[in-house]
Amino acid sequence: MSNEMNTVNQENTQTPVEQTADGRYKVTKRDLRRTAARYNFMACNIFNYESQMGPAVAWAMAPVLRKIYKDDEEYKVALNNHFNYYNSTTAMSSVILGATLAIEEKDGIEAKETVQSLKTSLMGPFAGVGDTLIWVLWPTIMGSISGYMAQQGNPLGAIVWFICNILFWFVKSKLFEVGYTSGTKLITNLGKRLAVFTEAASIMGLSVVGALIATSVKMTTGLNFKVGEVKLALQADVLDKIMPALLPVLLTVLVYKLLGNKKWTPTKLILLIIVIALVCSFFGILTV
Repeated sequence: MSNEMNTVNQENTQTPVEQTADGRYKVTKRDLRRTAARYNFMACNIFNYESQMGPAVAWAMAPVLRKIYKDDEEYKVALNNHFNYYNSTTAMSSVILGATLAIEEKDGIEAKETVQSLKTSLMGPFAGVGDTLIWVLWPTIMGSISGYMAQQGNPLGAIVWFICNILFWFVKSKLFEVGYTSGTKLITNLGKRLAVFTEAASIMGLSVVGALIATSVKMTTGLNFKVGEVKLALQADVLDKIMPALLPVLLTVLVYKLLGNKKWTPTKLILLIIVIALVCSFFGILTV
């Protein structure tokens, strides 16, 4: 972090700093392009299973955040805020991160909760759109065309695919600018109602996290109770009747509580879950 701070400080002394009417740093198009490039390069390269794309977001935003936050403590708080869990389609993330950058430029460290709530609430819906268009539709169409041309011995197949991906790089950079512009308009229009927006984004974010638990955490039991001719499946006839995905919720609550204990680290929790899964699967308590 210190090297990053020194590098940005040197840049600030070499180039004039634009400011807004209230004296805050004015983000430039060069800042937007650089942040977008840093994120698109590293989004999947420093991915981890604890915060997923969080480190990539923090690394991408570090230079421009240093310009926005002159106070070292505010800069650290803002940077740590971006280390939190985040995961979405890379291209669609450009829109989200551009919008959060506009919020930080306008309201500074006071918008810390708004920034996190906005990222959490949008990453799921945007990922749904991005995964469909970018990971399914785009490579299917262009890959089929390029692959067919290559099978016919036409070298243009590889060239077309290469050119398309270069063009797509500029599209992702442009999406970052679109997100930033949208975020600026959002803050300008909301004005004093930012607190209401923050609360709404927080509620939506919690809803997204709740949906992720039900869809992403898989945990079912194969236990059955049998008395005479009566057979009762614990999962289908009891737990699902109480609340679908009850076991995933209980597991999530357990992990959440343990993460609050300093003796437990994410690595220890992963190993614990693996051990529980193996033991319970062996004895038929849990099923796939």
